[in-house]
Amino acid sequence: MLLLGEEKGKAAMEADRKQLAQLLPLLPVLAELGRTEHVTETAELLGVLQSTVSRALARASAAVGTELLVRDGRGVRLTPAARTLLPYIEQALAEVQAGLDLVRNESQVVRGTVAVSFQHTFGEATLPLLISAFRARHPGTGFRLSQGGRDACLEELSAGEADLALTAPVAPSGKNLDSAPLYREPLRLVVHHAHPLARLRMVRLADIRTEPFVVLGPGYGLRSLTDAIFREAGYRPRIAFESQDSHTVRGLVSAGLGVSILPPGGDAPGRNPRPETGDLGWVEVPLDSPLAFREVGVSWRRRKPGSEPVPARLFRELVVAQGPGLLSGLVTRAAG
Repeated sequence: MLLLGEEKGKAAMEADRKQLAQLLPLLPVLAELGRTEHVTETAELLGVLQSTVSRALARASAAVGTELLVRDGRGVRLTPAARTLLPYIEQALAEVQAGLDLVRNESQVVRGTVAVSFQHTFGEATLPLLISAFRARHPGTGFRLSQGGRDACLEELSAGEADLALTAPVAPSGKNLDSAPLYREPLRLVVHHAHPLARLRMVRLADIRTEPFVVLGPGYGLRSLTDAIFREAGYRPRIAFESQDSHTVRGLVSAGLGVSILPPGGDAPGRNPRPETGDLGWVEVPLDSPLAFREVGVSWRRRKPGSEPVPARLFRELVVAQGPGLLSGLVTRAAG
């Protein structure tokens, strides 16, 4: 008995699917007929023959199992069954139209541009990974990129010159700003490869108190982080050089002109000393400080609902939702 009931249920479902398949192509005709209640006018509005509308009406009535319109003089009139069905037809068509509008809006990303302001250290891997993932879905999207220090990036964001900013430390959320963390990476002491500290497994801040220090200038995220590390240690570093990018800082350290605190450099030039570059080379050593890390994140301006450009919104949503996973490899590499 249970098996028989299941078979009957399956047969009913198949009948419903068949009825729905027959009705779906006829919905626009039925909706227009319900509005005009006139076969000729409906045919003209839809750009089809009057006979096409009449046949569609006959097929729809057969699929439903009851008459949907009856003749009334020179026009037609909805039957009670049709008046019951019509609101559902209109709702179904509205849902399909909403889906089409969404697809069309997202396809306009091809012609859009996303403005991103980012710190120099994110130009090698972090930002390229995010853009690559986004362009895999929206290959025609354009990007306008601006590099600079953390303060400059956030100023561009505040001024409306950028849609998003990648910074470290992450800008705190405020009245007109939202932020989301993406990943955390360690900061390490970078020293010349022949420096005595290069052989240590861990360096204390007291070990570099008298060392010449190479640092980024004021306004850079790494400068604010290193300043905080030394404040915690209770002394100021002896600054030998200030630079505007971490590659130059690493180069100066590689020449033995001082030490520095930087995020992991991966396979950047100079990590492995070579005969053709003389005595140039640097080594990273873990730093014994609870503040020796940086939190990387993305920030964006708060806008009125619906006012954010579609390209910027879609890129922001991808970065916030998938960024931590996409960038997890950077964290693993940094920990190695």
